[in-house]
Amino acid sequence: MSSKSGVSFRNPLPVLENLPTDTLPRLLRRTTVSAILAGLVGFVVALFIAPPLAALGVVLGVGLAVLNLRFLDRQAAKVELRGEQNSKAIRRQLGSKTTLRLAAMTVVVLIVVFLNAPLGIGIVSGLVIYQLVFVANVMRVVASSGGVG
Repeated sequence: MSSKSGVSFRNPLPVLENLPTDTLPRLLRRTTVSAILAGLVGFVVALFIAPPLAALGVVLGVGLAVLNLRFLDRQAAKVELRGEQNSKAIRRQLGSKTTLRLAAMTVVVLIVVFLNAPLGIGIVSGLVIYQLVFVANVMRVVASSGGVG
């Protein structure tokens, strides 16, 4: 596949599919620990530059992201236990539950933002911290396995 500029892009999934089976659990564990540490740093920084509720929000945001990961992990384990073989059915099942969970989290966070802006923005910041740490860890794993390009 190539873009309008003529740059060729390869599908990154083959690289991810060829990773050792213990890579994903290690990646998620490293991401969780790193995000908690980054969240603590964010908490301390927020205490100095923002209202205290914003600092609490950072911790709550990282906690929500970790909780979301735990729910997703539990869902995936249930699908594996049932022995579901149809990948389309698995994607549909995981995708619909994940979409509902993320939609509910989004609604709750938006309500908190409108009711108490510092707390809500802190929660959003904590969620962003978790995602940044996750992306950095995935990039590290892909780069150490030979990259995608």
